[in-house]
Amino acid sequence: MLDVRRLQVLRAVVTSGTVTAAAAHLGYTPSAVSQQMAALEKQAGTALLERVGRGVRPTAAGLLLTEHAALISSAVAQAETALADLRAGRTGRLSVRYFATAGSTLVAPALAGLRTAHPGIRIDAQLTDPEDPFQEMVRGRADVAVVVQASGRIGRGFRLVHLLDDPYAAVLPLGHPLAGQEVVDLHELSGEQWVGCEPPGPCLEAVTESCAAAGFSPDFVIQSEDYATAQGFVAAGLGVGLMPGLGLRNRHPGVVVRPVRNPEPVRVISAAAREVSLQQPALRDLLDALQEAAVTAGPPGTG
Repeated sequence: MLDVRRLQVLRAVVTSGTVTAAAAHLGYTPSAVSQQMAALEKQAGTALLERVGRGVRPTAAGLLLTEHAALISSAVAQAETALADLRAGRTGRLSVRYFATAGSTLVAPALAGLRTAHPGIRIDAQLTDPEDPFQEMVRGRADVAVVVQASGRIGRGFRLVHLLDDPYAAVLPLGHPLAGQEVVDLHELSGEQWVGCEPPGPCLEAVTESCAAAGFSPDFVIQSEDYATAQGFVAAGLGVGLMPGLGLRNRHPGVVVRPVRNPEPVRVISAAAREVSLQQPALRDLLDALQEAAVTAGPPGTG
C-alpha cells in the first residue's frame, strides 16, 4: 500500500524541481526527502524520478502518482472544511422522534427556531408508533426524542432534559353529576365507565397507577386512538376519561374538564439525547429550543 505522506513528499519534489527545494518547503533535510522517495519507489515497484542536470523530473509513474497526490490533498482539505462546518453546526443531520401531542406544541416551534439558527442542518423528524420515542434512541435511530417519564428507563449514554409536567384532568360529559364541582377527587370516578385514550406505555401507566393509588382500577369500555375522538365519545355519554393538558388544547364543546386531586396524575415530558451527539451545537440548540417551547406551551388550564 502506498504511503500517503510519501506521496505528498513526491508532489513537493516534482513541484519544486529539486530535492533540496522540496526539503526546504517541507522542513525536512534533503537526506530525509531522498529516503522518503527511495521508500516510495520500493512500494510502487518502479522508478518515480529521474535526474536532469541538478534537478529531477518525474517518470510517467511519478507524474501519475503526483496527480493522485494532488487529488488526495484536495480531498483532505475538503474533509477538513466539512468537519469544521459540522463542528460549528453549519451542516449535519439530526434525527428527532416524538409522540403525537408533543408534535405541534413542542417539536414544531423548536424546529422552526433551529432552522433559523442552523439553516444548513437537515432534520429527520418522525412521529413514533407506538408512542415510545425512547426506543428509537435505544436502537440508534434518533439523536433526540421527546419522551414521557423516561427517568426510570434511561441508562448510560443518554442525557435527559426536563421540559414540562403535563397534569391529567377529568373529562366529563355535559350534565354529569361531577361537572359542577371545581375539583374532582379521583376516587369519585371509580364507579364510572371509562373512555380510554392512551396506548400501553408510560402515558397509560400515569393514569392506571394514579387510579390504583385512589383505590380502584378504571373500567375502560371503549378505546380511542386520539384525544379528539376520545372527547367525542365522552360528549356522547359513553364514559368519562382522564386526558393530559396538551391533549385538551382543542376542547370539544360537549365536555367539561375539571382538575383532579388525591392524587393528580401527571406525565413528565422530557427530551432525551444521545451523549455522543451533544458535541453538535445544533443539537444543544435544539434542546434549548424545546425548553423554550415548553415554557411557551405549558398545559392549558381547565374549565
